[in-house]
Formats: sequence, C-alpha cells, structure tokens
Amino acid sequence: MLIDAGLTGTASLIKNAARERFGSSSRPTAIILTHGHFDHVGALASLADDWECPIFAHELELPYLNGEMSYPPPDPSVGGGMMSSLSRFFPRGPVDVTRWLQVLPSDGSVPFMKGWQWIHTPGHTAGHVSLWRDDDRTVIAGDAFITTKQESAYAVMTQHAEIHGPPMYYTTDWDQARHSVERLAALRPRLAITGHGPAVQGAEVERMLSLLVDRFSEVAMPAHGRYVEHPQS
Repeated sequence: MLIDAGLTGTASLIKNAARERFGSSSRPTAIILTHGHFDHVGALASLADDWECPIFAHELELPYLNGEMSYPPPDPSVGGGMMSSLSRFFPRGPVDVTRWLQVLPSDGSVPFMKGWQWIHTPGHTAGHVSLWRDDDRTVIAGDAFITTKQESAYAVMTQHAEIHGPPMYYTTDWDQARHSVERLAALRPRLAITGHGPAVQGAEVERMLSLLVDRFSEVAMPAHGRYVEHPQS
C-alpha cells in the first residue's frame, strides 16, 4: 500500500523505494490519500497509471481529485516563515485521477489494510483523513498534525522532531483542525507518522500531543489570518 504520493517529480523515487522494500516486480494494491494537496499528490497520476491501482480518498476530497475544483488559496500572512511566504506560488489543483478514484468505505475500514481504520480529521482540508491501527497504537496523521515547523524552511531542512499543528498557510478551518487533533490525541498513539517531519514514537508522542491540545490556540493557530476570521470547510 502507498499512503500519499509526494511532490511532482518524485515518482521514480517512490518506485525505487517500493522495489527496494518489496522486490522488483512488486506494486501496491492501492493508494490511500490523507488529502489532495499538491505535496501529497504530485506523483499520483503517474504512479496510478503505471501500477494500475485504485486510489481511495474521503468523499469530501473528490472534487479536488476529479478535476472539478481547486483548493482555497493559501494564506501567506500566517506562520512567519519562508514556506509561508512561498505558499502563494504553490499549485492548488485540481488533479484529475477519475479513472482510478474510489471513495473510502463508510464503515471506516481501509481497503486491503487489515486492522486499520480511517478517521475523518478535517480542518487542514474538508476531507482530510488519518489512519489508525489499534493493535500497536500507530497513527498515520497526514497533516492533521505534523512533526516539524512546516512554515520554516530551516525546520523543514533540519527535520528536528517536534509536534506541531497542521501547516498554517494551508489550513482553512481552525475549529475543525483543533477537534481533529483532540480526537487523535485521545487515542493515545505510541507511534506517529506524519506528512511532514520524522516519525516519533514512545511515551513522548502522547506527552507532546497532550501539550498541543492544551495550547492549541497559542502554538498551532495563528492569531489572525484569512481562515481565522473566515473559515472555509
């Protein structure tokens, strides 16, 4: 299984990683999307066409994946870092992978991933989902929360692990984003894999998520901004 599909131009890197891990003739059974922002779907069409595999996403993400809609514009005024400033130039889509696109099952199961469930974690996007495996308390959080300060180019390069809220410049509903972090924190994960930053594990995950929940308005949410005053779900 492949979770998300990176930036444009990373298809060969992803294919090489799959070959190294699973053998030269292997290919994913399916691709699961946490959401459809450009840095999660850049290689999506190429990989799906080459591997001839279905793509699963939440129904609220479908308009951004079937060519119908572009995402709301980013807010470069929040976060204060270079990545925030550059966000005005980031592509907003849409992409069109209708040929392979399917809706995640309504019962919360994840196709072909026994023991996993998807959890609707909106805020960063309307149809954002995270994946959860109860057996070992693992969460694949997408951008519901992340483990680097994504607004800062320096933090992105150094990849020092620290839990943050979703990337500020691309989060369009902060109340929903807060509730999503609260929901994931309540699961008390022991391993967190996120869309930005390194994986973190152990008791520190629960401690850092608890702190993020308690101080969400201070450390995760901008004081002002386009989507603070006017949320868009």
